[in-house]
Amino acid sequence: MRNLIGWLNPQNASVERIDLKKKRFEPAHPVYYKGPGGRPIRLLLHARANLLAIWRKKHYETGIGVMWIFRRQVVVVNAPEAIKYVVATRHENFERKSPQMRRALEHLIGDGLFISDGDTWKQRRPLVSDIVHKNRVPVFGGIMTGTTEELVERWNRLGDGASVNMLHEMAGLTAEIIARSVFGNDLGADGANEVTEGFTSYQSLVDSVNLGYFLGLDEGMPLLRTPSMKHAIKRIHRVIDKVVEDHLAGHGDNRSMLDLLIRRQKRNPELKLDVVALRNEAATIFMAGHETTAATLTWIWYLLSRAHWVETAVHEEIANVCGDRVPSVDDVPALEWCRAVVEEALRLYPPVPILARQAKTADRIGTHDVKAASLILIVPWLLHRTEELFPDAHSFRPERFMNGKRPLPYSYIPFASGPRLCPGLQFGLTEAILCLAVIAQKFRVRVQEGHKVEAVFQLTLRPKGGMPVTLHRR
Repeated sequence: MRNLIGWLNPQNASVERIDLKKKRFEPAHPVYYKGPGGRPIRLLLHARANLLAIWRKKHYETGIGVMWIFRRQVVVVNAPEAIKYVVATRHENFERKSPQMRRALEHLIGDGLFISDGDTWKQRRPLVSDIVHKNRVPVFGGIMTGTTEELVERWNRLGDGASVNMLHEMAGLTAEIIARSVFGNDLGADGANEVTEGFTSYQSLVDSVNLGYFLGLDEGMPLLRTPSMKHAIKRIHRVIDKVVEDHLAGHGDNRSMLDLLIRRQKRNPELKLDVVALRNEAATIFMAGHETTAATLTWIWYLLSRAHWVETAVHEEIANVCGDRVPSVDDVPALEWCRAVVEEALRLYPPVPILARQAKTADRIGTHDVKAASLILIVPWLLHRTEELFPDAHSFRPERFMNGKRPLPYSYIPFASGPRLCPGLQFGLTEAILCLAVIAQKFRVRVQEGHKVEAVFQLTLRPKGGMPVTLHRR
């Protein structure tokens, strides 16, 4: 991984393979780049199109790579022990998110937990962690199941064989679940659509490559707030602001996450959770909570649509565990196939496939000297598809996560790792398992014939153009 300057794939070609006899499915992923190297400006231009399509085969091997892009040192860390050093051992030196990520999200979530650092992060992390702690997840299980049942009922009214865009459907579902959990009341179709469509628009307008940062500006260039971007932000903030204001006026559900934040602020004024801070944390929880699970579920329906043998195992498990009744949060521990499918989908398609950090001071990762303000890239997309860590790494094999099998520490990090491990991990994992079980009990989902699936990364990892599918009652 020493010469990383040739990460270019201008064709963005994608590959998908299936062998029914061997029950082997290799879902869509960009082909390895095999062309000539290029100048840094070419690298940045192609990275703007799709950051997943710039890697050569050798980059899917364990190691540490170092390169310079103009005036910025870039270090790619793709070895479990080195990742542990960055995210845990030397966390305080590498805790800060990259300027690209902070610039891309600051107008949307302000100083929310996802992009904050220093004292703000230290103060709010325990607070948010308590709110979404795994011990609280059962409280929200009924919301997860009930909201998914409503979706199933709506699909039934569409008729057998109906066509939908699964990305949009899953985004609406998870937006409503997180809204009822975080805000304590229904957003309704209009509110959920405002946030879902607003974020989709926002993603399409954000440039994930900040040229100013590579030219030497340690904070990068400010995001250009075009009229379209302002409109997308306004759509999201309008919904969230109203809910926060309603809660502050005493109209909130006292079981909601947001209301817990408000009551905590009243007991501890030193937290300084004013309306703006509350909105930022509510927006952070909402965006992280609904977008990542929506993307994961969308990829799951694609995977099951192709790997019918896995789909059959999932259906049999649901029948054995739940019978004819609707799956509930109490069933989650027994839904081993469902959990394994979710975890394997997260391995193949991590919602945030590149975790970028900025070094505060000079350091040494492995045998490589790292300059202050260097860009450190931990890439779950590469890590999870490294053959040394996951044999037959590009294939969909949920069995990797069954019968007590667990990956090597720091080799599987779809929710990040170390102190910045996603506090909503158990919430999101339980939500995905329940949504999968409730829907799979009633429907088979098939990707529409002729649709080419392609994974693209902007702020999150999504299928290009969504996922058009047909719904078939079981």
